[in-house]
Amino acid sequence: MCSHFQALKDRERFQRQFGVAPPPDLGKSDMWPGYVGSFIRSHPFANVGDAAVPQREALNGLFGLVPPWSPDTNITRYTYNARSETVAAKPSFRDAWKKSQHCIIPAEAFYEPDWRSGKPIPTRIARADGEPMGIAGLWSTWKSPKGEELHSFTMLTVSAEHHPLMHLFHKPAEEKRMVVILPAACFDDWLQARPEHSLALLRHSPAVALQAIQATPVNGALFT
Repeated sequence: MCSHFQALKDRERFQRQFGVAPPPDLGKSDMWPGYVGSFIRSHPFANVGDAAVPQREALNGLFGLVPPWSPDTNITRYTYNARSETVAAKPSFRDAWKKSQHCIIPAEAFYEPDWRSGKPIPTRIARADGEPMGIAGLWSTWKSPKGEELHSFTMLTVSAEHHPLMHLFHKPAEEKRMVVILPAACFDDWLQARPEHSLALLRHSPAVALQAIQATPVNGALFT
């Protein structure tokens, strides 16, 4: 499961890849659950027929989805990934899924541990062509006891048991999972998909489209 990713901080690359202006503050580069980063969703007024309204908007939110019923934001420690097989039923995610609150999470790379040597080797996984990733996700809005609204997001994952590259990561006895990296041509399809059509868009990225290299520690560590 992906609990650590490198956010996209280059504003020009953000605009070019996702067709939307990034938020004023792009948050942290080295992202862990509970950190504030950026995500992209359909503009809430995109379908009103006004050409001046953009199709997408970029916002900041917590990495780890906070459902409306949560008493606080500590739940982000457990909701940073949503399994595609159970997302429609799991209480933390089912409301966002039912409402098609889809989002795209801009990233330069994500990190996974390679255990083939018997020890966890931090590995950076990025697109082989060097372009930013758009990871499929869900977003939500949570209201604090003080009435303040806070956005949050989670990454969707699929099984990687038979993926030529991603099955190499995590401990041998653990289930192999991978995040869904959307092709640019599918960005709007994902943002606008209804629940009954959403699962069909959650596919593997071809192994040849990804590059995995041993990572350089950030702030002294890559995994907790």
